Amino acid sequence: MSSASSTTLFPVDQHRLTRQPPDLVGHLESHGPLPVPHSVNPQWQRDFAENIAASGLAGRGGAAFPSAVKLAGNRAAHGMGIVVINGMEGEPASDKDKELLTRAPHLVLDGAQLMAAACDAQSVVVCVPEGRDSVADAVSYAIKDRKKHGYARLSESLVRPPDRFVAGEESALVQWIDSRRSLPMFRTDKSIPLRIGKQPALVHNTETLAHAALIARYGHEAFLTRGLREEPGMTLVTVTGAVNHPGVIEVDRGTPLSEIVAAAGPEESVKAMLVGGYGGAWVGPEHFATPYASIALRSIGASAGVGVIVVLRTRACGVTETARVARYMAQQSSGQCGPCVFGLPAVADDLSKLARAHTDPELMVRLLRRLDEVQGRGACRHPDGVVGLVRSALTVFADDVAAHERGMPCSHHGRPTQLRFPHPIEP
Repeated sequence: MSSASSTTLFPVDQHRLTRQPPDLVGHLESHGPLPVPHSVNPQWQRDFAENIAASGLAGRGGAAFPSAVKLAGNRAAHGMGIVVINGMEGEPASDKDKELLTRAPHLVLDGAQLMAAACDAQSVVVCVPEGRDSVADAVSYAIKDRKKHGYARLSESLVRPPDRFVAGEESALVQWIDSRRSLPMFRTDKSIPLRIGKQPALVHNTETLAHAALIARYGHEAFLTRGLREEPGMTLVTVTGAVNHPGVIEVDRGTPLSEIVAAAGPEESVKAMLVGGYGGAWVGPEHFATPYASIALRSIGASAGVGVIVVLRTRACGVTETARVARYMAQQSSGQCGPCVFGLPAVADDLSKLARAHTDPELMVRLLRRLDEVQGRGACRHPDGVVGLVRSALTVFADDVAAHERGMPCSHHGRPTQLRFPHPIEP
């Protein structure tokens, strides 16, 4: 595995997503006009698709699906479709979509226009959830400015789906646009395009599209100079929890977890990191040096997921924090299948009892059985994410789990949460 650059040595250049001008004039001064032909140009479409494929760009929304494969599927669908910008950020601990849509909206919109031109789509739709008014205002202003100056090739519009965790899953998002029902679908092959009505829909995360806009302008070679050979480029990571400088950090793929957290300034010694968001996994100190890259993270049972690292200080109860996350995730399901409707609340109940050191000799046996029953049986990966998180907690916080089982809750059980939730969550 090749080495990644240190988080302290990034040049301030036009390839960094966090160094983009928010206004159209500044955007044009930095990058020039949108590099899209005025009419359908098959050669340009092939060149763009080859450029994306050569870059190795993978989706930054959680699944890390190859962007070139998704684009190829939509190109094969013969056009007349829609490009959907997923700015939902259903993950409470993440700020990436907010960062990009308020500080670099034109880069994201350009990425969508380029993808649309490459697969003959007819329009671009930006999804920002209800309640995120400052983000929606920034997007709306950018769209109006682009229209005023005749900059955008295709029509751009803003819609406001409900602010729920599952609503940001791409199949649920397309379902909402089509029918106003946020219901995820079971999909075995993500290369097959989603559809809105009879139109193919290409859904991309904001960060993926921002990278695509830069790759189209400066070539895949510039993208490949950063990160790892097998996982190139830079990426945005939201670091929260017990740090002095929470927020979005831009790093090379492959940067060690410890370096990313160090850039945010830990408040004190770190007990564990929640990597990948609330559907991710807890990582203990023995794995803090792990590179932030798919293969390396998978080797320790984690993934980059939605690009979140939550830092847990030593003076915190990992069992209690996991119980809070499980409760929140149980509340956020779409309610369309048994594992979410019945399984997740039952898992959350068991974890709550464990957090309170409820003496029950059958508790752990019952919890482990329920995890087995939920795994792999949902209509989407929402319940699987919860199962993975809980399993990781039982391992990383094994000593605390054993103490709680014996009826001895740790002294930090009643402390306020270090995690972010849209409303108070009791363990």
